[in-house]
Amino acid sequence: MNKNRVERILSALKEMGLTQMLITDPMSVCYLTGVQMNPCERFYGLYLREDGKHVYFLNRMFHVPEDTGAEQVWYSDTDPVMDLVAKYVDHEQALGVDRELKAGFLLPLMEQGAAKGFVEASGAVDRTRAVKDAEEQEKMRRSSKINDLAMGEFRKLIREGVTEEEVAAQMLSIYRSLGAERFSFEPLVAFGANGADPHHAPDGTVLKPGDAVLLDVGCVRDGYCSDMTRTFFYRQASGEHRHIYDTVQKANEAAIARIRPGVPLCELDHTARSLIAAEGYGPNFTHRLGHFIGLGEHEHGDVSAANSQKAEPGMIFSIEPGIYVAGEVGVRVEDLVLVTEDGCEVLNRYTKELEIIM
Repeated sequence: MNKNRVERILSALKEMGLTQMLITDPMSVCYLTGVQMNPCERFYGLYLREDGKHVYFLNRMFHVPEDTGAEQVWYSDTDPVMDLVAKYVDHEQALGVDRELKAGFLLPLMEQGAAKGFVEASGAVDRTRAVKDAEEQEKMRRSSKINDLAMGEFRKLIREGVTEEEVAAQMLSIYRSLGAERFSFEPLVAFGANGADPHHAPDGTVLKPGDAVLLDVGCVRDGYCSDMTRTFFYRQASGEHRHIYDTVQKANEAAIARIRPGVPLCELDHTARSLIAAEGYGPNFTHRLGHFIGLGEHEHGDVSAANSQKAEPGMIFSIEPGIYVAGEVGVRVEDLVLVTEDGCEVLNRYTKELEIIM
């Protein structure tokens, strides 16, 4: 178990007045133990307590290393598992639980009076995971480097007569040839007017001259996700479309230039949104500026007008302004950024200059 990460969570719990927590989000358990697990409907949890007597609850169908840094308590499908959990919880103290704990598991604990009270304490884990340690930062760099290389290969797939589905179908093999394990999310490939749907799924649309080609793609390497969007144009780009692209690129770069410790994340959103609005496209920027990322493609936290949280060194999030003109075109430019002690490091290196594919 990663002792440093555990201590950071315990410290965050202490600030909330808590001495114990039951973590059931498989990704958060992986963050602490290194064990990737899909428990399906079965109970799966890591119990942390300030005295260090941590407990890992596991069904006998699961397979984990013997040495995980916590006492392993095993149960079978016919065991009353929550009775077992209740035996380990400190009944005299409030218990922190995460938002992933199903009611079918929480209610039996409450009925038994397993703790003095129950507190939704996901924030303690969220705040810890939001600030990546040196090991995580390096893994994110490697994943993003693969994404940069892959984008160069994906660009070569854009040719006359190709469909969105045909492009998307070739992406996984390219990622794997570059050392990635899998997609971090299903790739978004959108030609022309389809790009005006920020979450368009690739279909049989055939590429034609003048189309914008929006590629929103990411992969997983060493368990960590990358995410990047680039928008190309095929054969030609109209004057208006060039202006839209230039506006989005400037919004991306302006927001990135504002990043440094202590800057409220809502100010980054405001910077990009104001620039886009000044060019008359305010209503066409329909989503937040960015999201946090790491083990998950979308982790807790975002870069939006509603989030006044301040940037901290170690945070990694996306900066992805876009302009979407229904029935015509969509343009988005997205990078991942790592907040540093005096600014930020952009994890993506693939060019953001307008590219016309011939």
